[in-house]
Amino acid sequence: MLERIDQQWLKSFHCVYENMSFKRAAEFLQLPTSNLSRHISLLEERLDTRLFDRTTRRIAPTSAGEQLYLLTQPLLNKLNDALEEVTYHSQEAVGQLRILMPDSPVLASAVVSFCEKHPSISLSCDTSVSPKEDLFDGFDVILKFHRGNLDDTNLVAREIKRWPSIVVGAPELLDRYPIPFKTTDLQHIPCISSLTAINGEPWVFKKDSGERITQKVKSSFKVNSGHLAKTGALSGIGLAILPRDTCQSELSSGALKVIEMEHQPDDLVLYAFYASRKHVANKIPLFIEHIKHYAHFDG
Repeated sequence: MLERIDQQWLKSFHCVYENMSFKRAAEFLQLPTSNLSRHISLLEERLDTRLFDRTTRRIAPTSAGEQLYLLTQPLLNKLNDALEEVTYHSQEAVGQLRILMPDSPVLASAVVSFCEKHPSISLSCDTSVSPKEDLFDGFDVILKFHRGNLDDTNLVAREIKRWPSIVVGAPELLDRYPIPFKTTDLQHIPCISSLTAINGEPWVFKKDSGERITQKVKSSFKVNSGHLAKTGALSGIGLAILPRDTCQSELSSGALKVIEMEHQPDDLVLYAFYASRKHVANKIPLFIEHIKHYAHFDG
């Protein structure tokens, strides 16, 4: 039976199934819709069963279509992994590269540069500032900003860049509230915190010994944007933890002041996460090294 089935027919079938649209599948595969429709018809003819119910408004898989997709999807994934593993020792990055990363102009330029350098790469990229671990499945590389200890995970973490950070506040805010001298004082002065990190409230500090501690802060302004946190700090909404490099001009002008306490904020780190495998497709370390050397984050 296998020798009677063209692999392209299965690829077209999977794309139609996943998009539930011949038009969208044709756009994704860069094929005429008529070709795609013919692939499905030939597959149905060869299997002697209908795979989709079609109307003028929608399509839906038949029970046979559902079964074919569920049974062949793992096989196609394994075939793709096997083909990619053969290219492990090649210096050329090839195949599909699936990335989840923050929507950053610097990272965007670095990704485009990588694809220009490796035209055999087929890119699929989704963006999220702080993705949850249950979203990691299906991606080859996840780029994520993090502050504090990393959670235990089956993924490999590679550090891309580290930013020493400081607590800053606008003079008008510091005129209204006592200047904090201890991290525990942050429970009594407005602060700007992360929307998702550690339930959105505690800040992460490090002791001289390197031990990390968390401190609950008073926060009614939670964001997932360094630029928004900095803008909020400048307006006097609250104190913020920011990478020192990103606010040098504001410190020099006096628009922001550094708050010195007994512990320093932990560094902000950009990590690249990928699955721990015996053989990692060459495209992954090549991509990570490219990002590490290309992405220059300036304040």
